[in-house]
Amino acid sequence: MSLAGIVVMGVSGAGKSTVGALLAERLGWPFEDGDSFHPPANVEKMRAGTPLTDEDRWPWLAAIAARITAARAEGRGVVIACSALKRAYRDVLRAGHADIRFLHLTGEPALIMARQAARQGHYMPASLVASQFATLEPPDTEADVIDLDVDPDPPAIVQKAVAALRRRGDLA
Repeated sequence: MSLAGIVVMGVSGAGKSTVGALLAERLGWPFEDGDSFHPPANVEKMRAGTPLTDEDRWPWLAAIAARITAARAEGRGVVIACSALKRAYRDVLRAGHADIRFLHLTGEPALIMARQAARQGHYMPASLVASQFATLEPPDTEADVIDLDVDPDPPAIVQKAVAALRRRGDLA
C-alpha cells in the first residue's frame, strides 16, 4: 500500500515535530506541523494557558484532514505532527483515508513534562501538558497505530518507526 500520510501523534512535548521532520526527511516527503493549522484564536487560548475544547479542535482537524487529501491528490505522502489525543479526533483524520498511519509517541509523563518545560519559543505552556495527558485516549485497539517510546533519541525513534512500517507492509 502506498501511504497518503503518517500522523505523528501524542501529547505536547513528546517530540512530534522533531520526529516528524526527521521521518519526513528520511522518506523524502514534506513535513507539516499541525500547530500551523490552528486558527489564531486557538493559539491565543493555549498561550493563555487555557486548554482547547472539542469545538476549538474540529476546524483544526478538518484542515489537517484536507492536507492529507491533498497529499493523496499529489501522489506523494505527507508527515504531519498532530496531537490527535482522542479517538474521535483520529477518526476525523482517518475518515476516507485508509492509507494513513499514526505513530503514537508515548513516554513517562515526568520525562515529557520536563521536555515541554525546556522548550523555548513555543506558545504551549508546560502547564497544559497535564490536561493533554488527561484528554489522551490511548489508541491501544486501533490497528493503524504504532506506539513508539520517546525515551530513545529522535533518530532511533525514526529508525524504529520505519522498521515497524516496513514490517506492516506500509513502506517498501
